[in-house]
Amino acid sequence: MNRFVADLHIHTCLSPCAELDMTPLRIIDAAVKNGLDIIAISDHNSAENAEIAMKIAQDKGITVLPAMEIASYEEAHVLAIFDSIDKVMNLQEVVYKNLPDGIADEKLRGYQLVVNERDEILGFNKRLLFGATNLSVKTLVDTIHSFGGLAVASHIDKEIFSVISQLGFISDDIAFDALEISYNTKRERAEAVFGEYKSIPWITSSDAHHLGDIGRRTTTFLLEEPSLEEIALAFKGKRRIEWSDGVMK
Repeated sequence: MNRFVADLHIHTCLSPCAELDMTPLRIIDAAVKNGLDIIAISDHNSAENAEIAMKIAQDKGITVLPAMEIASYEEAHVLAIFDSIDKVMNLQEVVYKNLPDGIADEKLRGYQLVVNERDEILGFNKRLLFGATNLSVKTLVDTIHSFGGLAVASHIDKEIFSVISQLGFISDDIAFDALEISYNTKRERAEAVFGEYKSIPWITSSDAHHLGDIGRRTTTFLLEEPSLEEIALAFKGKRRIEWSDGVMK
């Protein structure tokens, strides 16, 4: 087995809450500089910058997994992580059909940029990407699985936009592959507060919206190779997962 350091929750300039310099090119450069082996590009309700990030990473020695952070109608955030752009785009089609109608107010929320490998703007996504979809948490998780992805409950320790904050608890009929603890909560504290959910694997990620955030909290996987299939085996207990409260850099 080999050790792979992963940050599975990174937003690009496509997310309205991320800084405009969070381009795929700069994200990959920062991830390599900070010693990351695997990252997931996980913008809000969209994956339009994922493919270019994967292209940039091809000769950088880092694995990029295409992902999305989707808001359920309960306003709980769920990470959907895939191993191919086709699969994540299948989910994106479903998500787009279930976003509220309307045009994003760029002055209020910020620009939603689609860019190329040279940081050039290809277009502006005008959808309400920061809004909640019409999909329930359970429907989201089931749909993610139907397209071959892994479903992770985002930052369950946050007071807003988490499954626990919005639903009060994690129902047994929602088959999350893993739960994410944010960079704000140390492991000891998480175990004290969320110990009842230890039967579901835990990861921790940066939820980066700024370049300086990338790698501020990471999960280390002991895998045969840096792939989604191997991460799925780790979530099933057939590979090892480690994380600490330390910060990369």
